[in-house]
Amino acid sequence: MEKQDKKIAIISYFTIIGAIIAISMNNEPKHDFARFHTRQAFGLHLIFHAFALFLSQWFNQYAWYGLYVFYLVLWGYGFTGALNYKKQEMPIVGPLFQKWFTFIQ
Repeated sequence: MEKQDKKIAIISYFTIIGAIIAISMNNEPKHDFARFHTRQAFGLHLIFHAFALFLSQWFNQYAWYGLYVFYLVLWGYGFTGALNYKKQEMPIVGPLFQKWFTFIQ
């Protein structure tokens, strides 16, 4: 285990800006663990912002609650995985993030 790849993985979970910073930090050398968590975090932040944009046009208070619960539960799941140095995909969306965001090297 390297300290650098764990640090990059943790940074990726702090907002979408953190995910973009983590992508640039993982350019050289490339760390598999950091790449895995960067894809998970980037996908989670992107999905959150897409649904928030949608809900800003179609306001439903309970839908917002659902979005935040979804986001916080998956964020906590991914973040604890990064802290504990585990490559565990997020339920339901994790495998999709690994497939969709292959441009994250």
